[in-house]
Amino acid sequence: MIQRIQTIYLLLAAVLTACTTFLSLGTFSTGTEEFTLQAFGLKNADGATVQPTAYMGILLVLALAVAVVTIFLYKRRMLQIRICVVEMILLAGSQAMTVIYYYLSCRVFSSVEFQAHSLKLPLVFPAIALIFTFLAARAIFRDEILVRSVDRIR
Repeated sequence: MIQRIQTIYLLLAAVLTACTTFLSLGTFSTGTEEFTLQAFGLKNADGATVQPTAYMGILLVLALAVAVVTIFLYKRRMLQIRICVVEMILLAGSQAMTVIYYYLSCRVFSSVEFQAHSLKLPLVFPAIALIFTFLAARAIFRDEILVRSVDRIR
């Protein structure tokens, strides 16, 4: 199971999705206060949620769970490919939600006189995880073709 390249790809996608879920995606500063955008909300320095972003967090948690489950379905390759497609849809949706919530968070602070915002690296992790999931699906498909060609020879 672990020696297959698609397992490594899916594991990397799961790690990147977990990092996106639990790390800060961006920071916003308004004079004296600093806010951080996380998967489940825009939070101030005290940890209180200013703007909820639960939908983005739910998509990321689902994508993480699907990636982990897909790793253990190594005996059912066609199901694995289908689940990889579902994961790619979840990752694309979570990337879109991340961009939307970042834009909405910028709009929350647009009326403030002094404003600074910065992007964090985990903001692009779902896009990278999407690429790894695509590579995993492609490798799973290659395995399926190889198994079918060997079955044909027997």
